[in-house]
Amino acid sequence: MNNVQTQKPNQLDEAAVEQTLERLQSLEAEVAKIVVGQTETVRHLTTALLAGGHALLEGVPGLAKTLMVRTLADAVDLGFKRIQFTPDLMPSDVVGTEVLEEDHGTGRRQFRFQPGPIFSHLVLADEINRSPPKTQAALLEAMQEQAVTTAGETRSLPSPFFVLATQNPIEQAGTYPLPEAQLDRFLIQIRVDYPSADEELDILRRTTGSATAEVAPVLSAADIEQARRLTRQVHLSEPLLAWTRDLVRATRPETSTSSAVREKIDWGAGPRAGQALVLTAKARALLAGRFSVVYEDLLSLVPAILRHRLVLSFRAQAERIDPDEIIADLVQALGPPSSPLEA
Repeated sequence: MNNVQTQKPNQLDEAAVEQTLERLQSLEAEVAKIVVGQTETVRHLTTALLAGGHALLEGVPGLAKTLMVRTLADAVDLGFKRIQFTPDLMPSDVVGTEVLEEDHGTGRRQFRFQPGPIFSHLVLADEINRSPPKTQAALLEAMQEQAVTTAGETRSLPSPFFVLATQNPIEQAGTYPLPEAQLDRFLIQIRVDYPSADEELDILRRTTGSATAEVAPVLSAADIEQARRLTRQVHLSEPLLAWTRDLVRATRPETSTSSAVREKIDWGAGPRAGQALVLTAKARALLAGRFSVVYEDLLSLVPAILRHRLVLSFRAQAERIDPDEIIADLVQALGPPSSPLEA
């Protein structure tokens, strides 16, 4: 357990803070019982949970994306629903629909709303890009407003509310690219890579034997809400805040000094990207037992925050330019914050 460092919020009970941090570390330990490796991916998922945003996991089939989400759901004491996105999935299959019911005693008929699987704390949108945009868009209001509107009535979703979506690379058959507006609703996009040789050997060992691991819930809804309050109280210095602003603005062709950005990006990241980077950096610092963000917290999250918010030009898409390459060049050109104390 890391010692809590610097600027602990004094209005909160110290024992409660320590307990929350211990439970957060226990969360990742519970996931590790089932998921081999993928340490950074699990840390990104936990970071998004604390920051109060949604996460999009991208990777080829068979990399345990769904298993990772299911295991995380088992480790938190929250309602969980899984939606398998398919080409014939309709918006009503996601948000719910009005059904006509008849009272057998009086013969009176009336409509009753039947909630869809979106009415849960934690929702897995599995292979989200295998459904057409009409169905994908059913998540837009839920992800932004934590509510859905059906039949003229707005219904609130439970709190906390967390969407974890998986998608296959868009080059694969039967996929539909997510609209830019929906991509921006995801706080973070995580690329799930193949395991290392040692990790793959461990996967074979664990999954082909008779022993099974049990995952216990270690976080309640109240724990998550408190952790989110703590996250927002983590300190981030003015130099780091200015660095975040400058990086986000550097992704926009109209304000960037980079020729690569002007040639290869049609639309850069908006202010929501800066908000996401700040909140996730605070969450990552908290997970490390710190109440102050350091430069490395930001650096570790920049690609996952920006890659899905950059709209590449037609030329860049034709050349199969990876947004991460542009992001890395921007970070290098910007350099560390002006204050050496923050680097």
